[in-house]
Amino acid sequence: MDPHLELHTPIPGFLLADQRTESSFEEIPIIDFADVASTDRLKRRDLADKIRDACVNVGFFYVRNHSIPDSTISASVSAAGDFFALPTDSKLELDIHKSPNFKGYTALLGENTNPDGHGDLHEGFDLGWEEEGDGPMAGVNVWPEEAVLPGFRDRVLRYYQAAVKLGQSLFPLFALALDLPEDYFDDKTTKPAAIMRLLHYPPQEPALDDDGRVIGIGAHTDYECFTILWQDAAGGLQVQNADGKWIDAVPIPGTFVINLGDQFARWTNDIFKSTMHRVTNRSGQERYSMPLFFGTDYDVLLEPLPTCISPGQTPKYEIVTAGEYVQSRLAETYAHSEGN
Repeated sequence: MDPHLELHTPIPGFLLADQRTESSFEEIPIIDFADVASTDRLKRRDLADKIRDACVNVGFFYVRNHSIPDSTISASVSAAGDFFALPTDSKLELDIHKSPNFKGYTALLGENTNPDGHGDLHEGFDLGWEEEGDGPMAGVNVWPEEAVLPGFRDRVLRYYQAAVKLGQSLFPLFALALDLPEDYFDDKTTKPAAIMRLLHYPPQEPALDDDGRVIGIGAHTDYECFTILWQDAAGGLQVQNADGKWIDAVPIPGTFVINLGDQFARWTNDIFKSTMHRVTNRSGQERYSMPLFFGTDYDVLLEPLPTCISPGQTPKYEIVTAGEYVQSRLAETYAHSEGN
């Protein structure tokens, strides 16, 4: 039997969602990804165990030795800086509300991630996989003219493609962590449903705080399977534990932050945590970040995985396709700025 298809011995203590207890973590684990492509199955198994522990108890972890070159990262960050330095009118030519699939530019306060907030104090640029496909979120990207920003598209796509490759390498490990064959997600991730954002957070001024209802990005969970985040040294990302305490996800050079999203929470019937998080930029500096939100193909049903539900147990969530779910969440986020 192909070792990639072989089911491993169930992990001791693997819990169904209705048996799991909430964890009040105080720190976010760091996982070394040096063995992510190892041919030694025991090394991959050990890595999957570390990922499983982080997914069940925290929903966030750092990865080091991720294989994306610093030059690729810095080129994309530089491109982001060039774009956000453009005049507002130039950026608004690519306004996200002009796109049927949420691609393009979002102005300051153009999102309201937390329904109790008054807008998110960041601006962004969204893009996805270049090939057109089917489904509610499929479609081409929009780009600034080459004469306006020479090399912007190439610099950003080089990073995007590297981050997608990293994301694809994660799925076999998530499968192992869930007592599934390593190739279980292959036919569910054939068209990378990966949305990337370039984000710029100006320094948060106390006068704009509005009793905490205007911050960099309000408290929320992500919509896809998982997020791969590069963040600069400004800091500001915080993760909420089961006690409601906000834990700082401090920038660690040479790492990415990985966090689970709602698709995996739905797929695993809440065994894997989709953890609330937020950003407030109090550094006094500009803050830049690049999250890549990696989801399943948009036509895949988000129904509990076979190792995550007992016979006769009712799923915790309504079963919808991944594309329907992401589209509905994005529509809610941008609704308050529609027509502005």
